[in-house]
Amino acid sequence: MPATAHELVPFAHVADVERSIRFYSLLGFAAENTLTDDTGRVFWSWLQADDAALMLAYTESPIVPEHQAVLFYLYTKDVAGLRQHLLANGVEVSEIRNPAHMDEGEIECADPDGYTLLIGQME
Repeated sequence: MPATAHELVPFAHVADVERSIRFYSLLGFAAENTLTDDTGRVFWSWLQADDAALMLAYTESPIVPEHQAVLFYLYTKDVAGLRQHLLANGVEVSEIRNPAHMDEGEIECADPDGYTLLIGQME
């Protein structure tokens, strides 16, 4: 059998890595590794939350949410509780929806750079 990929980690370009680290910490992610430039500014980070990982890197290019052809799908064990937590921290979050693929419920929000996050409850 030929060699195959065994893991996929989304890698997003963002306007401010430290701001994104703070946002994703609301979802349970922690910065496991960061790289800084000569001024001390974080320009790259590896975030981890249980089995979920995300890499972030600074970009000078404008980030246009309407041109992003990717969304992040996350799972939680308590979609209602997570929704309340995000709302309490000033994040705009949709009402809980129950699409056919996620009977337990799903919410939608955007990160600080406009990336769409869908978060479904899976037990």
